[in-house]
Amino acid sequence: MAASDGHGAARDALAATRRHQSPQLALVYGMNGSGAIEMRGEGARLLLSDGRGALDFGSYAVTLLGQRHPAVLAAVRDELDAMPVSTRVLANRTTAELARRLAAWGDAERLTKVWLGLNGCDAVEAALKLARLATGRSRVLAIEGAYHGKSLGALAATSNARYRRGLEPLLGGVTHIPADTAAIPAAFATGGADGGVAAVLFEPVQGEGGVLPLEPAFLRALADAAHAHGAFVIADEIQTGLRRCGPRLVSTEAGVRPDAVLLGKALGGGVQPLSAVLATPELYAPLTADPFAHTTTFSGHPLGAAAGLAALTAVEELAPRGAVLERLLADGLARIAGRHPGLVTRVRGRGLLWGVEFGTPAAAGDVLMELGRKGLVVSPCLGRPEVLRLLPPLVASDEEAEEALAILDSVCAAVPDEFRPADAP
Repeated sequence: MAASDGHGAARDALAATRRHQSPQLALVYGMNGSGAIEMRGEGARLLLSDGRGALDFGSYAVTLLGQRHPAVLAAVRDELDAMPVSTRVLANRTTAELARRLAAWGDAERLTKVWLGLNGCDAVEAALKLARLATGRSRVLAIEGAYHGKSLGALAATSNARYRRGLEPLLGGVTHIPADTAAIPAAFATGGADGGVAAVLFEPVQGEGGVLPLEPAFLRALADAAHAHGAFVIADEIQTGLRRCGPRLVSTEAGVRPDAVLLGKALGGGVQPLSAVLATPELYAPLTADPFAHTTTFSGHPLGAAAGLAALTAVEELAPRGAVLERLLADGLARIAGRHPGLVTRVRGRGLLWGVEFGTPAAAGDVLMELGRKGLVVSPCLGRPEVLRLLPPLVASDEEAEEALAILDSVCAAVPDEFRPADAP
């Protein structure tokens, strides 16, 4: 595409966004891309409308396999030629095979039931409904700082006041507790002998909440208390699962025995929207008794199922690569934090999920825009605007990881004084 064509495409796209979606959204997009838009992806790289290239270390954790992974594309193309949409009154071989693979992939001894959706909210909503139906109770315990989505049910479990404002009352009975073992007994102390709790819901690492890992000891204590009170344990691994953080599932590695694990984002291989609830037969019992108790038109969509099958295979093949990239990022980000004290206040993460915390939200915002101009796409944290997330794909090369780190280092060095904390060097 000629540069003039690219500029025209960007101008038209931003004008349509401004007029038909949101002027603020168009402004943000325009600032992040310096007036350019995304045009094509390949592996860890993007081509922008002005001819520039960029590294995709963001995409909100969707592109774990990079852009346009060839095996995922091939699987979707094959399904497109065979059965691109389900009748919903006949069984579909691809959807059934994905359910079988997922049941064997997570915890094959316990999580043997599978419900399929399109996004994380779908999975959260389904799991909460199952917990309420299976227990006959209504209370849910979530964690302060949690993010579980913005649909009305999932939003009740999201603790960020920014997204709840003007919409309350939401789904009743959700209580947010601190990630502190000492807070657990009191959380079950109301509502009768069993506490009236249907489920506890947690992210092993709070992604939108600033890449904050929850202590395994706390998660185990929470799960033990839930099971002792007859409540279900739901692990939201929509962002952390599928080896984004190293293991297949962070919750089971931590010694938790969840009754449901929620997957999404990368599950569709970066090509199709797809999510899943992997559940025990006990939690899934309402859907066993009545499979129409919770349905969506595109649940188990064949193209998404084909993408998911290919993605599961590709993720396992690339898992060793994740460990190499983790070491490069851990070492490189530590060096950057050491070179920019006061500006970069903390670095934390594991696997391919890393958070860089800045002294102020303004500093993080300036860095976010400058990274886009320099050719590195990252994701901000919706609940912690002072934190930027680096979410590299498994297909990134060592050279691409070092390039991303070099861009971040140079942008940090050039942050204007007005965006730096007063006590920064």
